[in-house]
Amino acid sequence: MELFWLAISTIVIGVFGCVAWFWGSNMVLDAIYPPRGENAGDNIRRANQVRPWLFLGPALLFLGLYLVYPVIDSLWRSLHNADGSRFVGGSNYSWLLGDGKFRESMRNNMLWLLVVPALSTFFGLIAAQLTDRIKWGNIGKSLIFMPMAISFVGAGVIWKFIYEYRAPDETQIGLLNWIVTKLGGDPQIWLTLLPWNNFFLMIVLVWIQTGFAMVILSAALRGIPEETIEAAILDGASPMQVFMKIKVPQIMGTIAVVWTTITIVVLKVFDIVFVMTNGQWGTQVLANLMYDWMFRGSPDYGRGSAIAIVLMILVTPIMVWNIRNARKEVR
Repeated sequence: MELFWLAISTIVIGVFGCVAWFWGSNMVLDAIYPPRGENAGDNIRRANQVRPWLFLGPALLFLGLYLVYPVIDSLWRSLHNADGSRFVGGSNYSWLLGDGKFRESMRNNMLWLLVVPALSTFFGLIAAQLTDRIKWGNIGKSLIFMPMAISFVGAGVIWKFIYEYRAPDETQIGLLNWIVTKLGGDPQIWLTLLPWNNFFLMIVLVWIQTGFAMVILSAALRGIPEETIEAAILDGASPMQVFMKIKVPQIMGTIAVVWTTITIVVLKVFDIVFVMTNGQWGTQVLANLMYDWMFRGSPDYGRGSAIAIVLMILVTPIMVWNIRNARKEVR
């Protein structure tokens, strides 16, 4: 109950705080540069130069406080020992290169990068095309998009029940093992089966991100000029040819943006692994490894921060490329 009221008060304070800042800052600015009198023209021009910074100022302040400062602090911590009392230079990064769990995490992250964005974008594209061609397409879109409303932790709990294992002589409460036993097979501890357990975890993120890909790609498909599609049909193109050779090439920029956006999510994946396996049985990923070093057992802020910096370095180029592509799409 306390968390509920805390959330409500945060929303109320945030909304009314924004309104108060908007109203108050404009009132002060108009008092300094009144839009009337003999200098009205100069005052309006000066006020218009200042006004954008009044609105950007709080955002820039909080970005600096919650984004820039943590990056600088993490970089500084990564050059120190576990408790930050001694400067150790690049020894934490040298340790990363020789650590087996870090190599496992890098390998798994690369595997996630190969599988999840590809499958999410593919299924999202197929769903976008099919739901636009059927009468109940909006209902289908709603159902496919619904997992996006679930937190990663909630999705992990749901799928953990799907993979749940019970002894062969017990009633199977896990959906997958129930199906297997009904078909005459033996129940399996799915989340411990190497290397398939990594793919079982990836299914959860694909399930969530397919809805996101579908919504963006559906909008892109609807933006394709009808003339090009009609011309292809008049030339005798089949529906598959129209889709593959007319529609897909025209939305390749949007597909790339969706792909890279999901890639950034994948690089930062933590919740699903933490909830379902906690990085055990060969499923460790970088974000979960960073959490282990930062907050479990005897915290080692130096090594945890070094992993965080590596993760940031991996995410940044993709994020920059994604922003540039998005700007090109807008233009």
